[in-house]
Amino acid sequence: MDSLFKPGVLSVIAGVACGVCVGWGMRGRFFRPSKAKMPLFANELGNEASIMGESGEYKMVLIVRNDLKMGKGKVAAQCSHAAVSAYKQVQRRNPELLKQWEYCGQPKVVLKAPNEESLVQLLVDAKQLGLTVSIIQDAGRTQIAPGSRTVLGIGPGPADVVDKVSGHLKLF
Repeated sequence: MDSLFKPGVLSVIAGVACGVCVGWGMRGRFFRPSKAKMPLFANELGNEASIMGESGEYKMVLIVRNDLKMGKGKVAAQCSHAAVSAYKQVQRRNPELLKQWEYCGQPKVVLKAPNEESLVQLLVDAKQLGLTVSIIQDAGRTQIAPGSRTVLGIGPGPADVVDKVSGHLKLF
């Protein structure tokens, strides 16, 4: 036990701790992805601002059908299905966009749509803008009829492009 308190051991421990702190601080200051290296959006929409998003932020929205009156646990499970499906699609198609979304903290917003027709229209609108979409159909084992479309996942994608499709919807 006395060997831990020798001056040489304490110096090494202090040096390692300082090195870790300095390295962590430099990583945050010097190794952030530059906006110039941000990935292009899968469907090139025109100018750079519309491709990357005005704010440089990315997000995913999960839109829940409000008319089905699903329980909280059911909604959580359906949203999880949509998020995982969208993630896997973007991982295959645009890993750089996925990295940017992860860098932003993987923002996800849960919104509500009044019915299936509006959910399908949102799907069409999102596809037209080149956004990743994931529509979930329930297996029908618990609360919902088999094949019911429950949740639409949009993104991850540039927040301002996602908002063109879903910005008018209310939080769930």
